[in-house]
Amino acid sequence: MGDTRAGSAFIGSFTSAGGRGIITAAVDARTGALTETAETGAVANPSYLALGAADGGPVLYAVSEQDEGAVGALRVSDDKQPPRLIGAPVAVGGAGPTHLAVAAGRLLTANYTSGSVSVLPVGPTGEPVAPARVLRQEGRGPHPERQREPHAHQVLPDPTGRWILVTDLGTDSVHVCALDPDTGGLVEHGQTALRPGTGPRQLAFHPSGRYAYVLGELEPAVTVCRWDSGAGVLEPLGVTPVLPEGYTGSAYPSAVVVAPDGRFLWVAIRGHDSLAVLALSAGGERAELVTTVPCGGHWPRDLALDPTGSRLYAANERSGDVTWFAVDPVTGVPRRSGSIEAPAASCVIFA
Repeated sequence: MGDTRAGSAFIGSFTSAGGRGIITAAVDARTGALTETAETGAVANPSYLALGAADGGPVLYAVSEQDEGAVGALRVSDDKQPPRLIGAPVAVGGAGPTHLAVAAGRLLTANYTSGSVSVLPVGPTGEPVAPARVLRQEGRGPHPERQREPHAHQVLPDPTGRWILVTDLGTDSVHVCALDPDTGGLVEHGQTALRPGTGPRQLAFHPSGRYAYVLGELEPAVTVCRWDSGAGVLEPLGVTPVLPEGYTGSAYPSAVVVAPDGRFLWVAIRGHDSLAVLALSAGGERAELVTTVPCGGHWPRDLALDPTGSRLYAANERSGDVTWFAVDPVTGVPRRSGSIEAPAASCVIFA
């Protein structure tokens, strides 16, 4: 038989809650099944991961989600060996980094607790270089506990690479920023206000690049926005709930993923412990809830689409597993196919 592996996956976790750090897994090309091959605890609380490239090969970046936030760079060799830390983790100058991205030779982190975004240059071998340049946000929202101050939750380059978008759960807004070529830091270009109490957590772009879907954590809904990449302007168009009508229990959406062909959008929902399936209109300007299905575990913190676009993977934090689903190409509805143990799982990405 030939080699059925389809590359590698990396699973991040909370070491403070019993996680094993970063788990490397082989991906079966036929079934999508994950098989653990290595692990490393070199970074504390590597709750979110991203891949980059540097001299010598691919580099895996991991936030260290702690009060004194940091970011680590790890050299990736193959899926049988754990990634090796390149130097020591570097402080980001912010607390509780929850998300990171690589853009224009820099590493960016969204620091939830301190409500800021950090930018660090990347050295020739992929290591982050201190000190970090930090852009702090201001403002608050109506929620008495969750929105007393800014809480940057995601930092994401737009499809053109010209703009950096930051979702701020604490101020019900999305900041549009640009990298300053002189200082190496971020400068704010504009700010889009969403409905009060929305608590934006993540956003994802339509494959056309003309629309973005902003997921609320405090209001279980997706705000469909028009994205003007020329002007750097995000314009809200409408709001679509992600829960079945009549549901009154607790629900905290965590992640949003868009199909490569732009026909469907999926949302992971903690509390309801489900994956919501939304159908997108032909152009992407409208979204409609189709159904929800069980997430295969408890408290899905992250959701990822594999490189083929045919399978979804839910990182179920409290049940300690990553569950994978085959996606029906006609209806977009996921069907559970299997799972792998991953204590305190927080994210999954693919090489």
